[in-house]
Amino acid sequence: MGIRFPILFLFVMSRTLGHSAELSALSQAIDPDWIAQALATTGKASIRKRKLPAEQVVWLVIALALYRHQSIPEVVAHLDLVLPDEVNADIAKSALTQARQRLGQAPLAQLFAMSASCWDERHQSGRAWRGLCRYAVDGSTLRTSDSPENRAHFGAQAYASGVVASYPQLRLLTLTALATHLVRDAVFGAYGTNEMLYAKSLLDRVPDHSLTVFDKGFFSASLLLQLQTKGHERHWLIPAKANSTWERLDPHPTDYRVRMKVSPQARQAEPDLPAFWEVRAIETTTSHGKKRILLTSLMDRQTYPASEIVHQYEERWRIETSYRELKQELLGSELTLRSGTPETVYQEVWGALLAYNLVRLEMAEVATEAQVEPTRLSFITALHYLRHEWGWMAIEAPGKIPAHLTRLRNRLADLLLTEKRGRSCPVSSKNCLPDTR
Repeated sequence: MGIRFPILFLFVMSRTLGHSAELSALSQAIDPDWIAQALATTGKASIRKRKLPAEQVVWLVIALALYRHQSIPEVVAHLDLVLPDEVNADIAKSALTQARQRLGQAPLAQLFAMSASCWDERHQSGRAWRGLCRYAVDGSTLRTSDSPENRAHFGAQAYASGVVASYPQLRLLTLTALATHLVRDAVFGAYGTNEMLYAKSLLDRVPDHSLTVFDKGFFSASLLLQLQTKGHERHWLIPAKANSTWERLDPHPTDYRVRMKVSPQARQAEPDLPAFWEVRAIETTTSHGKKRILLTSLMDRQTYPASEIVHQYEERWRIETSYRELKQELLGSELTLRSGTPETVYQEVWGALLAYNLVRLEMAEVATEAQVEPTRLSFITALHYLRHEWGWMAIEAPGKIPAHLTRLRNRLADLLLTEKRGRSCPVSSKNCLPDTR
């Protein structure tokens, strides 16, 4: 369940133990043992008693994304993260900065990895297509604050005119579940690093028995063969580029096998690559009348019908929606990250990904309870509901919580979007958003 009655127990315990109700509600999804393990294995567990121990700082970093428009001291006060101190109840702003610096990014990265795989596996059940879990890989960018350290580490976009962007940027790639929008894995770093290199670093974490959908910019024999051969039943789907060439191996007019040559440059860089590789090509026409050829490792026509494969590619735009949810809705269209150093930038991004997945997890569990697809729910409405719930619990009597949760469940229809009919404009349009009429 998503908005569930165990919150009542957590709320009562939080009142008994003196912890924030909002923090208890937040922490219901993340096993405290995960946080302890992440801190211990990265050597960041608090050894001496602090007013803001490492465990609390982890929640602070996640909450900074959930409460994007509040300052760090306001978030600390809102979640009551500072342990009580009879001598001095306050904590200096500089101490908050130092606490984040002591923590670093490693515990957040490990916590994300543990939680993301667990939550994704939980909600893949019953949502596979012909035995394959469906993912998409794509990239985006985030703008960092313009400190000398960030500019030196991340770099910035340079335009053809020679002008360099005003703010440093980082490049972000995610492996996102198409059924739930949960981010299964992510990699990010310097803006100048090619997306293909980031994509290759994601491949080892793609689960077996899966189909990963790519945009045509990721077309590479090295990338796709690595995904296909280093695992069990790991398949891919990608549109062909306009200049792609191949030899047709059978006469079927729209669904045929082709043989392509691996470039000499690719084989020189990776001698283990074959001279040729065979894939399946499926010709289709978009809703705008444009011809498209999809290439895939799904060779069996009977097991994987062409019409269904085309539909799987049409679902690829959901990863673009997830980036919009992360950047515009969760982060409130704040264009620049808070952090002034590369280490805290990495920490902040891991916190934002954890916060995004927390909201998506609740949506997936609510959808299971309501027997609808998670993609039928409104992210922004769910985010507002959850923020309201956590804030409300801090001031209401525990006895009123069941009635409040029942009302939230009865209002699940408010989260439902109308069935999507695809894009309302061509893919090439930069401002194109999915049609939600």
